[in-house]
Amino acid sequence: MTRLSSLRAASFTIAFLGLLLLLPTAMLSQDDVSVRETDIGPQDTAPPQAPPPVNGIAYATGFTSETESNYLRGGLTIGGAYSNNIGGSAASNPIAGGSFSLWPTIALDKNTSRGHYMLNYSPGFTFYPSTSALNQGSQIVAADLQYRLSPNTTVSVQESFQKTSNVFNQPNPLSATVVSGSAPTPAQAVVPPVGNQQDNSANAQLTYQLDESSMIGGGGTFASLQFSNSGEDKSLSDSNSAAGSAFYSRRLRDKFSVGADYQFQVFDTNQSGTQSVANTHTQTQTIFLFLSIFLKPTLSVSLSAGPQHITTIQGPFPAVASWSPLTLASISWQGGRTSLAASYARTVTAAGGLNGAYHLNSANASARWQMARSWSAGIGGSYALYHALNPMFILANSGGHTLMGTASLEHMMGEHLRATLGYSWVRQNYSQTMATSNFPSISRGFITISYTFSRPLQ
Repeated sequence: MTRLSSLRAASFTIAFLGLLLLLPTAMLSQDDVSVRETDIGPQDTAPPQAPPPVNGIAYATGFTSETESNYLRGGLTIGGAYSNNIGGSAASNPIAGGSFSLWPTIALDKNTSRGHYMLNYSPGFTFYPSTSALNQGSQIVAADLQYRLSPNTTVSVQESFQKTSNVFNQPNPLSATVVSGSAPTPAQAVVPPVGNQQDNSANAQLTYQLDESSMIGGGGTFASLQFSNSGEDKSLSDSNSAAGSAFYSRRLRDKFSVGADYQFQVFDTNQSGTQSVANTHTQTQTIFLFLSIFLKPTLSVSLSAGPQHITTIQGPFPAVASWSPLTLASISWQGGRTSLAASYARTVTAAGGLNGAYHLNSANASARWQMARSWSAGIGGSYALYHALNPMFILANSGGHTLMGTASLEHMMGEHLRATLGYSWVRQNYSQTMATSNFPSISRGFITISYTFSRPLQ
């Protein structure tokens, strides 16, 4: 890593951590009746949950009025979009064009005295009038199960699967930004304008309440990112990762949670069309301490830090071992008319689409604001700065950065009908190798019309 890159990463870290420290002060000064403790249901109606740095769950970004349980929900979304590049052409010769999409959706949200169950399924189809060869179906499945096995033992399982031709090609493009307080799993670094890709992640955790203030737990995660490796995608690398962890957490004065976590992770990257000598295998072992501060029932700030040991192997070369610091910071706030989630991570991980292991500095943020009874706005985005851990490996990319996000405006036209207008973008810059030179910046405008319904469950 060059001195300039190191200074850039350090400045980025300091600026983001400073922002996280200032946000809670501003939020506490607001009088939002929706976040009073009297609005929160009894503690025994939901299983106890591990603190954000170790629960592996994405922060909720809905308003408190949108988090009601015991409903069956469904709907249909019809959308149109126009992009400055739909064909996966090189940056010097982009092909602009429009597309039309259709997504039916069904969702179940059930809450009981011992558990909470959520399931969401949304198949879809997108077609391109000017380039019919790009027409493609999509699948989006998400499940979240939390169940109390006994008064002291809780199990939670989350599963997410997405098959699509475009990271923003889904009923709600804002959901492309996922914010969590836990250590990030390998994410997509290089974003092709279009191309079949499958993203699958799963997380399972078992927790045991030792007493009123102490908790132990352990679990595992799995993540997989696969590209079609056809057309311009032939140079992209697939990645698979698996991790196991164990933690201890203690609650102090009702507002603080402190603890320690150990995590062992392995991830592999491989590029189709190359011999196994180019495949890379990486193992990381991390021990970090964490602190979560619950300023209000729906406002929390979390900080984590610790050493990370990395071992990387490629082909006939000897294993390379190194140490690196891990740093995590996050904030989550849900109000009646405003919601915000933001996170920062410094770690070593895979870079989806690139071969090898990388030092990562990343920030994710998602925010929504209800401006009036029928109008709301949202914005979500992420920034990732990658530097190769072993730049001398075969097919290794020295690194670069990706900035992506979505801004949208939503209008409720009735109890069941709403319209959304938005803009999505990707700005990416990596060393000019075959792996990245074909993937330019992307701009995409979209409009959707959605019909939704909900039915209470007994």
